[in-house]
Amino acid sequence: MRWKKLFTPVESLDADQAKTFMEQHKEGTYTLLDVRQPSEYEEGHLPGATLIPLPQLTDRMDELDPGKPVITYCAVGGRSRAAGQLLSGKGFDEVYNLKGGIKAWEDRTAEGPAELGEVHLTGDETVKDMMAYLYAMEAGLEKFYRKAAQTVSDTETAALLKKLSGIETLHKDRLLRLFKDFNPEPEELAAFESASATHLMEGGFDIENFLNQNRSAMQTVGGVLDIAMMLETHGLDLYLRYARQARTPEAQKILFDLAGEEKAHLKALGELLEKKVV
Repeated sequence: MRWKKLFTPVESLDADQAKTFMEQHKEGTYTLLDVRQPSEYEEGHLPGATLIPLPQLTDRMDELDPGKPVITYCAVGGRSRAAGQLLSGKGFDEVYNLKGGIKAWEDRTAEGPAELGEVHLTGDETVKDMMAYLYAMEAGLEKFYRKAAQTVSDTETAALLKKLSGIETLHKDRLLRLFKDFNPEPEELAAFESASATHLMEGGFDIENFLNQNRSAMQTVGGVLDIAMMLETHGLDLYLRYARQARTPEAQKILFDLAGEEKAHLKALGELLEKKVV
C-alpha cells in the first residue's frame, strides 16, 4: 500500500488568487462550495456558491461534479481545508481552499487556523505501522479536546468537548483490540505501544505546536468549534480511506464504524456551532 498518497495536500488560494481564478473561468465551469452551516450561509455568502455543510459532505458528494474545479470556503478556512481533503480523497482532481475563508474575502488581513503540519510517512508503512499511527492520532485528539474544553467559558461547548475526549479514549481501546487480534505476540504489542508514544493528532501534526499556533483562533466558542470540525473531518477522511484498504472484513467493519462515529461527532459540532455562533 502506498500510504503517502492518503495525505495529498489541498492547494490554498488567497482572496486575490480566488478572484482571479473566478474571473478567468466562465460560470458553470467550476464549483464554489460553501461548507458552513445554513444560518451562516443565509447571513451572507459568495455569489453563486453551493451550500453543503461540512457534516453533510460525505453523504452529498454525488451532488458535485468531480470533473469541475472546486473552490471550497468556510468562515476562516479550517473547515473548507478539511472539506478539500475529503474531495481529493474521492477523486476530485482540482480542488482549492479559500485561505482565510469568507472573512479574508471581505477583509484581506483576516487569517484562519494554522496550516496542518506534514504527515511524515515514507509510503512503505506496514499495516502495523498504520495501526500505531491511527492510535497515536486518537491519543492526540483526546488531548486536544481535553485542553480545548479548558479554553471556553461556555458550559455546553465545554461539556461536548469533554465528551468527545472520552469517546476518543474508547477509539484508542478499539484500535488496540484490533491490533491485538492481528498481532497476539507480546513483543509486537510492546513495539506497537512504543510506536504510538507520540504527539501526533488527527491530520498528522504535533499537538503542542498546533495549540500554540492556534491560541488566538481558540479564544472564542466559534473558533474552537471550527478547529474541532476541521480535525474531525481529517479523522473521518483517514478512516474512510484506510477502511477501503483493509485486508479483512473484520478490520474494515471496525474502521468504517470509527468513521461513522467521527461523522456523528462532526454533526454534533456543526449543530452546536449553528446554535452558538449565528
